[in-house]
Amino acid sequence: MLITTLGTVVVNVFFLALFGKDNPLVWFVFLLSVLYLIFTFRFFRVPNRPNQDLPPNELVCPADGKVVVIEKVQYAGAEHTQVSIFMSPLNVHINWYPIDGVVAESTYKPGKFLVAWHPKSSELNEKHELVMQTTGGHIGLKQIAGAVARRIVNYAEPASQVKRGDEMGFIKFGSRVDVLLPTHAEVLVNLGQKVTGNQTVLARL
Repeated sequence: MLITTLGTVVVNVFFLALFGKDNPLVWFVFLLSVLYLIFTFRFFRVPNRPNQDLPPNELVCPADGKVVVIEKVQYAGAEHTQVSIFMSPLNVHINWYPIDGVVAESTYKPGKFLVAWHPKSSELNEKHELVMQTTGGHIGLKQIAGAVARRIVNYAEPASQVKRGDEMGFIKFGSRVDVLLPTHAEVLVNLGQKVTGNQTVLARL
């Protein structure tokens, strides 16, 4: 963020020195710079969301956004329930671990950059995929890049113990997170529902 701010200041100083303060172009560049900084600071905001006192078998949503998929899929050789959350560029883009557990696998997979709500984006797009071992069984988590979001940051270390509400990573500028649940899980969100990361209860194992 410091580099972005300094870069914006340098650009404005350059235009001011080149054209003078009375030139409309200087004020136009200044206005664009202010709007850009507001958007950038809003996008990279880190909200203070204390962990809730929930039963250990309940999962919270790993991201802000809208539930766009609830369906049965084949995953890791078995049937799972997939719940997908689409994050628009206006949503908070931090991702949280939805439940306590151990990171069994952490894998980056290159791929395409289809729009994040595309039915095939879960399968074809670039992603970072986690498998977690929990007391209620294995769950899968996919951070999926979209047409605009082309950088995924993931903090997971294989074999590490993580807690519900810990920061899992970050996806830049519009994207999607898939949660793959065992079939015995009770899904507690609805298709089209707007959810809040680390607050809305997603499912119960």
